[in-house]
Amino acid sequence: MVLATLMWSIAGVVTRQLEAARSFEVTFWRSGFNALALVLLLSWLRGPAALWLALRTGGRALWVSGLCWCVMYTAFMVALTLTTVANVLVTMSIAPLLTALSARITLGHRLAMRTWGAVLLAGAGIAWMYGGEISGGGSQHLLGTLVALAVPVAAAVNWTLLHHLKGREGGGADMLPAVLLGALLSALITLPLALPFAASPKDLSLLALLGVVQLAIPCLMAVAVARVLSAPEISLLGLLEVVFGVAWAWLGAGEAPTAEVLVGGLLVLGALVANEVLALRTRARSAGLG
Repeated sequence: MVLATLMWSIAGVVTRQLEAARSFEVTFWRSGFNALALVLLLSWLRGPAALWLALRTGGRALWVSGLCWCVMYTAFMVALTLTTVANVLVTMSIAPLLTALSARITLGHRLAMRTWGAVLLAGAGIAWMYGGEISGGGSQHLLGTLVALAVPVAAAVNWTLLHHLKGREGGGADMLPAVLLGALLSALITLPLALPFAASPKDLSLLALLGVVQLAIPCLMAVAVARVLSAPEISLLGLLEVVFGVAWAWLGAGEAPTAEVLVGGLLVLGALVANEVLALRTRARSAGLG
């Protein structure tokens, strides 16, 4: 899982090395290379016939999940072209808390007091970041942060849907093809907006790196380790993407985070870490009593 977060975290610094590709073209090529890699990997793992059958018979749930992945793929890359890597990653890191709220509203799950506290603290951190952008007059950075907010919202909907399907169908639903469907939808939607193409050969090689190494492979790795690690452990380790990503952008692209991002990011990460550590302790205590 640590390796997967390290691979996810290279998106920002690699994007900053692009020569000519911008905005929707970046998203198109990244999603396209991701889709191609997933077709090859899933066909190798399950066979082309099984993959096609899963896509054809997945039903409404598969399409909803695929749309969520599409939003995450598209909004993430567009946000990176509008604002800093740190702004995007810190905003994305609230996904576990939004997921908890979504599960509370739609599935009736009760939230522990520690989670309510984490939601409030993380919300204060995000508000601090947004306030800094507004007061500083950074309209483009503010827009980029708002676009980035679509990523954790879509992730919350997606994870809530998957949790609902797991409880209803005993975990039998195969939703991994939705990752491929999301990549295909993202590439198709952004294709008209990406024309005319301006990417250089260097850009294409970097975007292929993002599609394969930064997306396809670590996504499959995360699905595999989910069978071994608990949800709190995965959420906690997933926060390393924020640390790694900000560090890569700082060291590799000279993109130092602002004071507002540092303060807001510390509040968000502190809230998430405290919530997950307390959850792990509660689970361990319950296991000991059992």
